[in-house]
Amino acid sequence: MSKDLEARLDAIESRFAIDALIANYAEAFDTMNEELLATLWHPDSRLLLGANGDAEGLDAILAQARVNMRRMPHMHHWMANALITLDGDRGHGVVAANCLFYDIEKGPLQVSGQYRDIYERRSGRWAFRERVFETHFATPLQNWVPVAGTERFGRPA
Repeated sequence: MSKDLEARLDAIESRFAIDALIANYAEAFDTMNEELLATLWHPDSRLLLGANGDAEGLDAILAQARVNMRRMPHMHHWMANALITLDGDRGHGVVAANCLFYDIEKGPLQVSGQYRDIYERRSGRWAFRERVFETHFATPLQNWVPVAGTERFGRPA
């Protein structure tokens, strides 16, 4: 196999792995799956969420995630428009995000913004090295109450 073809296949496989990181991040928070969340980071990674907490290192990321999961027991993330550049075992990305939360203090809330990511491949495994969220807007959804579905959002059963 030619070096050019190997490089192209590596780029495709790397992009799929990074797309999976982005999707699994949303899935981990939306399903409150700490085990899945733990697989997405290198031990020395950083997650900087601003008002929702900044954490350095895997243990701190998971501890902050538990705080956020208790405070926002219902989360639904939509990740879109991932712009990813790769350079060997390192990559950068900008990912648009829209999230619907049920915050136990603020009620229903929509938050939109962008993640600015650094990805690294170590020992053949792609993971987040850094994920920084830039809030574009946070909007309380006054009087917003779902009328159907499986999630109660604070409604009586």
